[in-house]
Amino acid sequence: MPTTVRWSPRRELMSLREAMDHLLEESLAEKGIRGNNEGRLPIDVYTTPSEIVIQAAIPGVPPEEVSVTIESETLTIRCELPEPLENVEYIFQERPFGKFSRALTLNVPVDTDNITATFNHGLLTLTLPKRAPTEPKTIKIQTK
Repeated sequence: MPTTVRWSPRRELMSLREAMDHLLEESLAEKGIRGNNEGRLPIDVYTTPSEIVIQAAIPGVPPEEVSVTIESETLTIRCELPEPLENVEYIFQERPFGKFSRALTLNVPVDTDNITATFNHGLLTLTLPKRAPTEPKTIKIQTK
């Protein structure tokens, strides 16, 4: 007599979730979250009518070891989070370490001469004042 197995969508979804978790863990380890390569620095970005504000949590890194550059329309933040302790046996080790960076293409014109950067309790805040958009200019064509 054939055996009937009842299909459980919840069991199938849990298997899919476990597979995705495993894939994500492997992917993050390869991308530098564990310090192997350069990882992607998580950031928050919001806008007001007059500025763009970018925030990045960089705990344990002195502000002088954080690099912020802007070239053309690309803003880049680079840093290196401290390595974990050696000669200890970790029970949990979840904090990322190693080299991190984040590059953003700005789609709004900003006043690069008046960008401010503050660092408070491990939180980097960049304030980029918006520049007034360039008004269209009509160019008169001359004949020769």
